[in-house]
Amino acid sequence: MAVFTDAELEYLSSQRLARIATASPTGEPEVSPVGFRADANGIETGGIDVTKTVRFRNIRSTGRASMVIDDLASVDPWTPRGVKVRGAAELVTDTDGRVSIRISPDTVWSWGINEGAEKHFAGRIERRTVS
Repeated sequence: MAVFTDAELEYLSSQRLARIATASPTGEPEVSPVGFRADANGIETGGIDVTKTVRFRNIRSTGRASMVIDDLASVDPWTPRGVKVRGAAELVTDTDGRVSIRISPDTVWSWGINEGAEKHFAGRIERRTVS
């Protein structure tokens, strides 16, 4: 079963920037703007040299991350939309030796994207647990 709906994948493919959040083993938060790519089962982000970042060290220590991708479809009327994921994060190396971060979500929140989905949080946000 895919983690994301078709509508979420379409939205994610139209976006370029996200924010990734990690925490140190002592709970110190870290958030960074990043580029990303998504597929049916997760989200991946890289960079020039991820191994020199705080998020790399945090993920190596905790194995967890969260990411938010959002925008405004309109400001009049105010129409926010987005996807937030939280889950296991792993460091993956491609065939050229570049390291990236891959998040395999265990929880997905989305708003303003999936028509007709059951909403929570003031009737605006969908929340799914992925197994």
